[in-house]
Amino acid sequence: MISPNRVKRALHNGENVLGTWTKIADPSAIEVLGGCGFDFTVIDREHVALDNGAVTDLIRAAELLGIVPIVRPRENRAIDILHALDAGALGVQVPGINTREEAQAVVRAAKYAPRGERGYALSHRAGGYGTIPAAEYIQRSNDEILVVCYCESRACVDNLDEILQVTELDVVFIGPFDLSQSLGVIGQLDHPDLTRAIAYVIASTRAAGKACGIIASNGREAREWHARGVQYVTIASDLSLMALGAKAMLQEAR
Repeated sequence: MISPNRVKRALHNGENVLGTWTKIADPSAIEVLGGCGFDFTVIDREHVALDNGAVTDLIRAAELLGIVPIVRPRENRAIDILHALDAGALGVQVPGINTREEAQAVVRAAKYAPRGERGYALSHRAGGYGTIPAAEYIQRSNDEILVVCYCESRACVDNLDEILQVTELDVVFIGPFDLSQSLGVIGQLDHPDLTRAIAYVIASTRAAGKACGIIASNGREAREWHARGVQYVTIASDLSLMALGAKAMLQEAR
């Protein structure tokens, strides 16, 4: 069943949103994050071996807590995008986008005709197991699904102007770690080549009327990115938040 996507609506209204990453398969993690007030979470299938069943349960938990579920598939494959959206995800955040054609492929996989070529069925979870009228479901799905594409390589930066011409692309998400590697300055997040590239992506994306996204390691960084015009910011992850919290408590206790 497709719920209103308040994150997509906020972004299109020029507002900022805060999310985090879900890497733990137990839905309790989503319940904790949702209860803390995050706007969205990105369920990570690229760096974590979450199967389709676990992803579906995490999406269910997100819906119950009112936190918008976005799925990062392993790669830019139509079948991976289809599985995430059929399970009820309200968006996909797709890695490895380097060209306009690759961004268009994401849109085709995420949207039904005439706006795309997503595999059509109504008997899955997002379609209410066949209980939602077809025309209503197609329209709601096409309107509510958020399309996020990564910019994490020199090639993507070089082709950004063309990528930004893709109409149904909502967010360009900067991957600073992979981008640093692609630029030959791996792990040097303060290197001038990387900071210039990030500034260029932010400015170009905003000029094209689309939202820009990036990851922040803490709340202070998130505020700084918002101040620079980055609307869609993820803070840490369930695992890193647990590790940092435990470490801080132990240091305090000792």
